[in-house]
Amino acid sequence: MDIGQEGNKTKTKNNLSDITSSKDKALPSSGNAAAPAPAPAPAPAPSPAKPDTSTSTPAKKEPEPPAFEKELVTQLTSQFGDRIKVAFIRPLRMKIEVDPSDLVEIATMIRDTLGFDHAESVAGTDYPKTNQIEVTYHLGSYTKDNLAAHILSLATRTSRDDARLPTLINVYKSVEYHERETFEMLGVYFEGHPRNERFLLPEDWADIPPLRKEFRIKGR
Repeated sequence: MDIGQEGNKTKTKNNLSDITSSKDKALPSSGNAAAPAPAPAPAPAPSPAKPDTSTSTPAKKEPEPPAFEKELVTQLTSQFGDRIKVAFIRPLRMKIEVDPSDLVEIATMIRDTLGFDHAESVAGTDYPKTNQIEVTYHLGSYTKDNLAAHILSLATRTSRDDARLPTLINVYKSVEYHERETFEMLGVYFEGHPRNERFLLPEDWADIPPLRKEFRIKGR
């Protein structure tokens, strides 16, 4: 072999070594180095605070009762004290509640002292939950001009099981038919009334009083 061929082999070998070295430098490391942790997600922006729309409802203030009506009721309470319960006082309207034992005495004072000389009507209301019937006398005046538009309601209650009240026929003659109707429709017996008897219903009526809450029309 001549010197020229030997030199070419040496150059080729050196070139191969350079290429291999360059590849080794270019290849990534095969080690087990941990991958970098992902960047944390940005925190959500806080939602804007909702305005406080809750408002406290102020307590409803009862209107001041009219002076004239208040004075009428004051005359009653000053004489009878806690024997009278005031249900309401409004313009032209007043309502008081009394026990049956006080009914005649207080009705007489209302007629003689306050001037309510006439019973406009009598109404009855059945209250099964409290086992009571309320009877209310609506009193007016024909003789006093300043009372002409006023109504004073005088109410009392009796047990549904033994519905009895003293009659006011000796105080107000106009209650005669109203109390008879209340007797017939609600079963309230008025002691001292001369005619606790049928007024609107047929004589052979055998059912309970039709204005009691448990009354039902047959077939319905």
